[in-house]
Amino acid sequence: MTTIFNPKRISITQFDGISEKNIQEKIAEDTSIIGLGDLVLKDKERIQPRAGRLDLLLQDPDSNRRYEIEIQLGKTDESHIIRTIEYWDIEKKRYPQYDHCAVIIAEDITSRFLNVVSLFNGFIPLIAIQMNAYKFGSEIGLVFTKVLDEMPLGLVEEDEEVKEVTDREYWLKRGTKTTVAMADSMLDIINSFKPGYELKYNKFYIGLATDGHPNNFAIFKPQKNYLRLELRLPKSEETDEVIENNDLDQMGYDNSWGAYRIRLNKGEINKKKDVITSLLKDAEKNFNG
Repeated sequence: MTTIFNPKRISITQFDGISEKNIQEKIAEDTSIIGLGDLVLKDKERIQPRAGRLDLLLQDPDSNRRYEIEIQLGKTDESHIIRTIEYWDIEKKRYPQYDHCAVIIAEDITSRFLNVVSLFNGFIPLIAIQMNAYKFGSEIGLVFTKVLDEMPLGLVEEDEEVKEVTDREYWLKRGTKTTVAMADSMLDIINSFKPGYELKYNKFYIGLATDGHPNNFAIFKPQKNYLRLELRLPKSEETDEVIENNDLDQMGYDNSWGAYRIRLNKGEINKKKDVITSLLKDAEKNFNG
């Protein structure tokens, strides 16, 4: 018979034998426990020029996203916030080819901390994760809960569409007649389950519009040999499995825009119409509610 019980929450700071170093080692051993995906450990105790040591540097193997992670037992404080942002800034300047995100992990993330951080979230990509410890006999269990996610940035071009609107001819030159026609096929699929959409030709992508207003739950970027589809969907294991199981060519997840990037080759839209339709439906529902 299964026994249900209420585990006892404890403060790590008051428990002998557990330190920030222990927590660091545990996360390094299994990066998935903090809830940011199956990340790769790049470095521990990474020396920062004239600024101490970064606890952990993790990277998403499917993209160029790196996470600068600082761990603190007890309550978050001002010095911890400053140190986390400083390490993020140093790494960003040293390695600008990567997409960087600062991460604070602490036992007690106060409402004051969240209020302060929310003032610059959106300018500095920052994630706050609360770490709770529970005692099970002689063992300690850790539960990591994301309490502040980085603010998703809107597409820059959405604010510049009046200046940056182009036309179909522009994309026929940038891509090809075949790849632009693939964007037409995507529009047909969308209108099959949600009528009223049209393509909107912008300088950096072909977007979607309803009643003349942008509605970019999906955007299209015709290239010379393929169509790049970007779907505004939160990253999840379920969506990852759908993409992988249907042999879609994922070009990495764009954390900055919260979008899956998928490469579609000639003829692939018809062959994989069902799964593409399903993903488009999910993106439309997620984006428009």
